[in-house]
Amino acid sequence: MTLIKSISGIRGTIGGIPGQALTPVDVVKFASAFGTWVKSRKGKKIVIGRDARISGEMMSNLVCATLQGLGLDVIDLGLSTTPTVEIAVPLEKAGGGIILTASHNPSQWNALKLVNEKGEFISAVDGAEVLKLAADESFDFSSVEKLGTYEKNHKYIRKHIELIKKHPLVDVKAIRKARFKIAVDAVNSTGGISVPELLEALGVKKVKKLYCEPNGKFPHNPEPLPENIKEISRLVKNGKYDLGIVVDPDVDRLALIQEDGKPFGEEYTLVAVADYVLSKKKGNTVSNLSSTRALRDVTEKAKGKYTAASVGEVNVVTEMKRTKAVIGGEGNGGVIFPDFHYGRDALMGIALFLSHLAQSKLKTSELRKTYPAYFISKNKIELTPQIDVDVILVKMQEKYKEEKVNTLDGLKIDFEKEKEWVHLRKSNTEPIIRIYAESQNEKKANELAKRIIDDINKLIN
Repeated sequence: MTLIKSISGIRGTIGGIPGQALTPVDVVKFASAFGTWVKSRKGKKIVIGRDARISGEMMSNLVCATLQGLGLDVIDLGLSTTPTVEIAVPLEKAGGGIILTASHNPSQWNALKLVNEKGEFISAVDGAEVLKLAADESFDFSSVEKLGTYEKNHKYIRKHIELIKKHPLVDVKAIRKARFKIAVDAVNSTGGISVPELLEALGVKKVKKLYCEPNGKFPHNPEPLPENIKEISRLVKNGKYDLGIVVDPDVDRLALIQEDGKPFGEEYTLVAVADYVLSKKKGNTVSNLSSTRALRDVTEKAKGKYTAASVGEVNVVTEMKRTKAVIGGEGNGGVIFPDFHYGRDALMGIALFLSHLAQSKLKTSELRKTYPAYFISKNKIELTPQIDVDVILVKMQEKYKEEKVNTLDGLKIDFEKEKEWVHLRKSNTEPIIRIYAESQNEKKANELAKRIIDDINKLIN
């Protein structure tokens, strides 16, 4: 049983004892806190949407009723995507939004992801205020005469797609002319609704659906990593498709499969989209400290400036605004295109990537070869209560003090001579230490990661 309370939302496993897991009591408590926070900012309306998790309907009923009890009007998008809710909030002039999704976590998990009136994830300061409201149970529910209203609106995925089609950088004509054949793995969540509909709207010739029934029964680990997407990789290669598309349950992460069945590389989703955007619009880019340096290379080639931010969408967005970046995101396949909205959006990522691919007239594997070759080894160490992460990071910083170190978010060690780096940080969403290591090939990256993991294990033991 796990319950993780952070500024980015409330995440946990379903069932168990209140306060130790994400139970109905906890759902109501934190929905009450967020609703109270929205009301304190004069908000009167909240948009709700969810992925297809089995627990989603139960949680949605609890959240919607709680918000009505606070006197807030609820617009329920039903089965939706994280970026769709983010778009709907300002269009509906709402005071905030809640997305019920645990992103890439397995099916026993769910979460409340919280966005402000702009449709952007709430800041650290606002998140701390919401957590304090929950801890103090500072709620004042409405009398029967002042209960909020409830309205269903299931049209927003279509509206989201129409807005994407209208964007000037989305080349529908070129995509239609390319007559792409594309396979989609939506892990039986809401990408099974939105991605095929988007592809058809863009004029894709053939769409093969794999796990596109939004029943919440994830057929494999829902995180779109190479080891979890082998089935669609075989399908793309054997079926002679031009591209495979994989999204996570709430459709804010995008992974691609080349026509030869090999992963395009989740890190390179943002690199390719940025390359396309920078060819049309000069400017800067931002990604987090755990993302590939290939984005920096592409940005500098286009005469822009690259900046690294702390891990977390809200941190990347803050830095993008500060540097007036034209494209940014995270190396987990999260594309943030501010000319559309400040949120990771796999649907817009798909449209921009297909525009790029169609205009290039290259095969997907050929396009991939046009970018610098780096490889990131992604690893993790499970945490126990006895492990003091802060002490470990301080000792690792001391051990590698001769290298270039960055303590903005955890500890990043740059080995400049070898053109490689390692980033260590405690996850905000899981009880683990994440260890990312990048080098110029898989073997070197894995060797670097192993060396660092061995160092950490020695410190733990």
